[in-house]
Amino acid sequence: MKNGMKLACLVLLGFVTPSLWAQNDTDASAAKPEKATAQEAPATASAVPSDYVIGADDTLHITVWKEPDMSVTLPVRPDGKISMPLLDDVQAAGMTPMLLAASIKEKLKKYIADPRVTVVVTAMNSQRIYVLGEVTHTGAMALLPHMTVLQALSSAGFTQFANLKAIYLLRMQDGQQTKTRFNYKDAIKGRGDQQNIVLKPGDTIVVP
Repeated sequence: MKNGMKLACLVLLGFVTPSLWAQNDTDASAAKPEKATAQEAPATASAVPSDYVIGADDTLHITVWKEPDMSVTLPVRPDGKISMPLLDDVQAAGMTPMLLAASIKEKLKKYIADPRVTVVVTAMNSQRIYVLGEVTHTGAMALLPHMTVLQALSSAGFTQFANLKAIYLLRMQDGQQTKTRFNYKDAIKGRGDQQNIVLKPGDTIVVP
């Protein structure tokens, strides 16, 4: 009788154990893709172009490799300068992030051997356009890289009285003010692409 019970137990274990192994293998294989996905997630690229010219009111994040006390986030003052630890005022306005990094690196050589400096523009507040008239958000608007008239209007919104066929863009060129018509209804239908130009700092969009 005892030998029979032992045989039954061994048979039962023979069925149960492989199923447990299979379950463990399934759980392990299911967990692996989640780990790989987390590791392979791409980093978000900065929207600021490399040739962007820094201006007053922009916010910069400056990193000095292996020098955490020198790494700061700070705004560009109205006079176009910034202040960093160990350094006097540094001119930032009118420079690209790469040129500013090179300038800071040169100044830091007095205090740090082979400094490695990175400058990132985290907020572009110096370049603005203006949207006036029958819009829900009137006034100044931050100019994003490669922003078009249509994109600016999508952020400003329209009132119920807006004349979407009579919108125009005012721009100063060589001391002269130019006026460019913009038909919103044509633009959203893919017509009149020549009207949907890339905006420049100081441009004014008027929605009558």
